Amino acid sequence: MRTARVFRLSMAHPGDLSALEELIDRGTIRAAEVVAVIGKTEGNGGVNDFTRGYFTQTLMALLSRYLNRPVTQLIREIPCVLSGGTEGVMSPHYSVFCIADNATAERRFPSALAIGTAFSEPVPTEDVGRRAHVESVASAVREAIENARIERLDDVHFVQVKCPCVTAGRAAAAITAGKTPRTSDPNRSMAFARAAGAFGVALALNEIAPGDFDDESLLSDFSIQSPRASISSGVEVECNEVVVLGNSSAWDGSLRIAHRSMSDALDIGAIVDVLADLGIEARPQVAPAAAGRIACVLVKCEPDRRGKVRGHRHTMLDDIDINAQRHIRGAVAGLVAGVIGEGRIFVSGGAEHQGPDGGGLIAVIASQQKAGA
Repeated sequence: MRTARVFRLSMAHPGDLSALEELIDRGTIRAAEVVAVIGKTEGNGGVNDFTRGYFTQTLMALLSRYLNRPVTQLIREIPCVLSGGTEGVMSPHYSVFCIADNATAERRFPSALAIGTAFSEPVPTEDVGRRAHVESVASAVREAIENARIERLDDVHFVQVKCPCVTAGRAAAAITAGKTPRTSDPNRSMAFARAAGAFGVALALNEIAPGDFDDESLLSDFSIQSPRASISSGVEVECNEVVVLGNSSAWDGSLRIAHRSMSDALDIGAIVDVLADLGIEARPQVAPAAAGRIACVLVKCEPDRRGKVRGHRHTMLDDIDINAQRHIRGAVAGLVAGVIGEGRIFVSGGAEHQGPDGGGLIAVIASQQKAGA
């Protein structure tokens, strides 16, 4: 029977993997059990945020040493999804997702956290942000769900996808080859890639049908959304990397995941409700003993493109000094961290088609408690 474990580890800088190395050296984690990493680095979150690639390179070099396998192989087997930007009270950290097989384990709970991963084939530059990209993501998500042994799509709670973007160099190469990119603007391409990722998750989870959209729907028809999608884009990847998290009766272990949609950047109720779904009370902040049950907090957010929050004007989209995504990450991180009482939370901006306009997604992984405990 499979058991999932999650370790939330701090970092002193984007290449600091010392906490993971110590756990492996102590035998707490076996390097072969590491199947995915999701984390926050202190970069800017933009096209030129090389903290993500720096961390990935360091992680793969570390695991390569323990596993005696080439980095080029590991980087195609272990999704490493980094979101740049630790604005406000967010603390740079990474969550390590591990899977162990134990044939003699005694079941403790009816279902437990399940983890599935997958990689697509490299996405051609001219496909980024188009239907072919959507279908590539959908195929990889379906594969990850199957790998996770999750039988019901309703039991999928969080789908993390890292998509490639179009750099100026990639765009130029495609044009020279007679191909036409969706856009040659790297920042715009990141948004199109995130939209394609969200559509792909929605398609895989049967939240939309193949005939519900075309290329022009991306970044246009915001009625199309997946409230369980968390999509990032970056220059450091060429394919779609997928991590699916849900609950399954095929898994053992103490961990469980729940999610809620945040209606807007002030939706503290969604935070309280998702904690309640896991039997954790916030009055108004989670007590330290209960906070110790929380293994991972994953959030997506987006500045409301209509320019208002609950009827009042915001200026995030008009600020030329600070990117709107940095504004919203800092604001939502403060809200969530204030309830959780912990700054090591994954808060990622760029939530196009990933929940309500101006809102997003919050998912929490926590240890389960037996009735009466």
